[in-house]
Amino acid sequence: MRVISGSAKGRPLKSVPGMGTRPTTDKVKEALFSMIGPYFDGGEALDLFAGSGGLGIEALSRGMGRAVFVDSDRKAVDTIRDNAKAAKVEAAAEIYRNDAMLALKALAKRERSFDLVFLDPPYRMKNVPEYLTYMEEHGMLRAGATAVAEHEASHAYPERFGGFELRRRADYGETAVSIYSYTKEMET
Repeated sequence: MRVISGSAKGRPLKSVPGMGTRPTTDKVKEALFSMIGPYFDGGEALDLFAGSGGLGIEALSRGMGRAVFVDSDRKAVDTIRDNAKAAKVEAAAEIYRNDAMLALKALAKRERSFDLVFLDPPYRMKNVPEYLTYMEEHGMLRAGATAVAEHEASHAYPERFGGFELRRRADYGETAVSIYSYTKEMET
C-alpha cells in the first residue's frame, strides 16, 4: 500500500497487523479518487472505520484540509498514527480510538461537519445508511458533501435515502464502492 497522488505521493503505508482489517487496494483507491476528486481545495474529511487510514491520508495528500480518523481497534489507531507521520500529514489528522457511532455522537456534540466521508466497515455490517442518516440528522454534513461506502459486491445499498443519492457504484471483484452525493434539504 502507498499514497497514490498528491503531496505524499509514493510514500508507503503500513497495513494493520493481523487479519481483522481489510485494506483498500491501491487499484480501488486510485479508481475511487478519480471518481470523487481527484484533488481537493481544502475541506474536512471523516474516515470512519479507518483501518490503516489509507483513504483519509490519500484525501489529505490530495488537498483536503483536515481529516478525522476513527477506528475501535488499538492496532489500527497505532497504524494510522504511523502512516500519518510517514505521509507527513499528522498536523492535519485527528485520530480517535472509539466505536463508530459513539465517535459520531462526540463529533456531533462538538458541532463538526464534513465535506467527505469514508465508510469502510467490516463486510458483515450492512448499516452504512444508519451512520449517514445520523450525520444528516445532526447537521454533520456540509451541502454538496460526498459519502463513499466500501462494501461487499454482493450487497446493494439503496439508491436514495434521506438527502443522499447514489451517484455511482463500481465493482472490483469482491469489493464494491458506492458513492453518494448529499443534497441538504431546503428548510421552509
